[in-house]
Amino acid sequence: MNVTPFLLVGVLLVTPLVGLAAAPAGKTEVKTSGRDAAAKKGEVHGIYLKDLDRSVKPCQNFYQFADGGWMAANPIPAAYPRWGTFTQLYKENQERLHKILEGAAADTKAPAGSELKKLGDFYASGMDVKAIDAQGLKPLTPELARISAVKDLKGLQAEVAHLQGIGVNVLFRFSSTQDAKNSTQVIGEADQGGLGLPDRDYYLKDDAKSKKTRAAYAEHVVKMFELMGDAPAEAQAGAKTVMGIETSLAKASMSRVERRNPKAVYNKMDVKQLEALTPDFNWPDYFASVNHAEIRSINVASPDFFKALGTELKKVPMKDWRTYLRWHLIASTAPYLSKPFVQESFHFHGEVMTGTKAILPRWQRVVSAEDRALGFALGKLYVKKYFPPEAKAKALTILHNIKAALHDDLETLSWMSPATRKAALKKLGMIVEKIGYPDKWRDYSALAVNRGPYVLNVLRARTFDFNRRLNKIGKPLDRTEWDMTPQTVNAYYDPQMNEIVFPAGILQPPFFDPKADDAVNYGAMGMVMGHEITHGFDDQGSQYDGYGNLNNWWTAEDAKNFKARGECIADQFSQYVVDGDVHLNGKLVEGESIADLGGLTLSYNALEKSLEGKPRPPKIDGFTPEQRFFLAYARIWATNVRPQFSRLMATVDPHPPARYRVNGPLSNMPAFAKAWGCKPGDPMVRPDHCRIW
Repeated sequence: MNVTPFLLVGVLLVTPLVGLAAAPAGKTEVKTSGRDAAAKKGEVHGIYLKDLDRSVKPCQNFYQFADGGWMAANPIPAAYPRWGTFTQLYKENQERLHKILEGAAADTKAPAGSELKKLGDFYASGMDVKAIDAQGLKPLTPELARISAVKDLKGLQAEVAHLQGIGVNVLFRFSSTQDAKNSTQVIGEADQGGLGLPDRDYYLKDDAKSKKTRAAYAEHVVKMFELMGDAPAEAQAGAKTVMGIETSLAKASMSRVERRNPKAVYNKMDVKQLEALTPDFNWPDYFASVNHAEIRSINVASPDFFKALGTELKKVPMKDWRTYLRWHLIASTAPYLSKPFVQESFHFHGEVMTGTKAILPRWQRVVSAEDRALGFALGKLYVKKYFPPEAKAKALTILHNIKAALHDDLETLSWMSPATRKAALKKLGMIVEKIGYPDKWRDYSALAVNRGPYVLNVLRARTFDFNRRLNKIGKPLDRTEWDMTPQTVNAYYDPQMNEIVFPAGILQPPFFDPKADDAVNYGAMGMVMGHEITHGFDDQGSQYDGYGNLNNWWTAEDAKNFKARGECIADQFSQYVVDGDVHLNGKLVEGESIADLGGLTLSYNALEKSLEGKPRPPKIDGFTPEQRFFLAYARIWATNVRPQFSRLMATVDPHPPARYRVNGPLSNMPAFAKAWGCKPGDPMVRPDHCRIW
C-alpha cells in the first residue's frame, strides 16, 4: 500500500539537489568544523566544546546553546540549500564513493558484464562532459519522436506507460506494494502524480510567495521549451498548457495530511471497478504495456484523483497532451544533458526553489546519480572498505537495550489497557532488525550500462528499477530486501514489514562512535534507534499489526487516549514559525515528532538503566552523563538552512526543522529539566508537557 517507510530525515534534507544539476566540474569550498577535523585525527570521541554557545543558557534555548558554536563556524556552502551533520557526513560518504568509482572507471581488466565494469562505465559516461555537450538533445530524439506520434487516447495511454517505464512522472505513478490487508503478498498500485512542482499546494495557495513561485515555474517551462527549439510564442503557449493540466491534477490530489491516514490510501479494485472509475482509460491495455497483462486487481491510492484524470483525458486536446509529455520528458532528463539544459534546471530547482547559490561539482552529481542507479553494487564495495564488523556488534547492543526500555514502558504504561498492551508487546517482539547491510545483494545482471550517452544510462537504470518493482507483483513478499543502500546516512522503520533498518552510512560519528562514552552514543544513535522503533507505535504505524497488516489492535478507549496525546504534539508544533508567516503544519509533522519524543524517552531510560548498580560515572568536561546525553542529541541536528529551503520543507517534509526537533521534544521532558536545572517558566519547560511513552 502507499505507505513510505518512516525515515529519520527527509530525503531532500540528506541529499542536496541530487540530480538537479550537471554542469562542468568546479570546486565547492566546504569548511570542516574544528570538532570534525579533530575527530578525524582521533582526538575527539564525544562532545566538542567549541560547538557550544555559552552566551545562551540551556534552559532558554538549548538548540542554540548546544549548536550555536558549530553554526557560527559552519556557514552554508554555496552549492547547498542547507548544511548540517547529515549533509556533512553525506558528503564524506560521497568522497569515499568517488574514490571507488574513479578506480572502477580506470580498471581496464574488469570483466564484461561485471558489476565493477558497469560501475566504471556509468561513471565514465557521466564525467564525459565534452561528449555530453556535443550530443545536446540528440540522445532523446527517439523519445521525442514517440511523443510526436501520439494521435489518440490509445496512443496516449501507451506512451504514458512507456514514459513511466523510463522514470518520467506523467499523469500518475504505478508500482508494486504490499497488500495492506495481506502483507505476505505484493500487488500493483496506482497513485496520484504528474506534477512538476513539489506538491499540490504550490498550485493551489494564493499567497504572494506561492504566486511568485508559480510564475517562476511557468517561465522555467518556457525557457526549457525554447532550449528544445520552440519559438518564443510557441514556448509561452506550451507553458500555459502545462500549467493548466498540472493545476487540474493538483486540484484532484490528496493533501499530504490526508495521505497520512493509511486507510484512506487503501482502495483495492479489480479490473471492472477500475474501468468504472476511469471509463476512458483501458487498464488491461495499460497492464499489457508495462508487461504485466496478468494483473487482475491493484490498489488505487487516490480514487478521486483518477476520477478527475478520466475527465481530463476526454477534455484536454491531444496536441496539449503531447506538450505535457514533452515537458515532463525534458524536465526529468535535463540534469543529464548538455550545459544549457543543466543550467536552466539548476536555476529553477536550485536557485529559485531552495536558494542555492552554486551548482555542485560534477563528480558529486554523477556519484549521486550512480548511487540511485547501482546503489547496492556500490554499497557492496563501500561496506567492504569502510564498515568494520565491531561497529555492528556494539550498535546491536544499544538497539536491544532500547527495545528492552520500550518493553518495560509498555508493561507499566498507565493509560494502556491489558488487551492493547498484550498486542503492543507482541508487535514489539516481532520487529525485524537490519543493521549495516543486506545479507542478500541486489542482482544487476539485467541492467545494461556502457560508456555511450550518459542520459541513456540513466534511463536504462530507471527502466531496470521500474521492471524490478513490477516483477514483484503476484509473488510472495521478500522480507530480506532493503529499501535503502548501505552507504545512506539515514534510517527507517517500515510499518508493512515491521522492520527497523540502520545502514552502515549512519553508524559513524557523530551518530555512533564505539570509542565515545555511553551517554553520547545513547543520546545520538540510541535516540535514532528509539525514534525508528517508536514509529511502529505512532499515529500511522500504530494502525499496523506485528505482521504488517492494516489491522486495529487498540481498544476504543486506548485509541482515544493515544489520539489525544498525539494532538497535544500536533498543536505544539503548529505554533512554531518556519519563515515569516509560514508555520509548521502540526498534523503533517505529528508522526515524526511523536517518534522524536518517544525515541528520546526510550533512549534516556535505557541509558539510566545501564547505569544502575554501577559506580556513578564522573563528569566529562564538566557535564554529567545525563547532560552529555542531551548535548549529543542536539549535536546531530546542528544545521544552517536557507529561508527558501525552509519554506519548501514546511510544505513537503513530515519532519520539523532541526531547531524544533531539539527544543520541541526536550521541552516536554522532565528528565531534561532535571538534568539542566530548568525551572517552571523557562522557555525549555512547557507548562503542560506532552507525553506519549
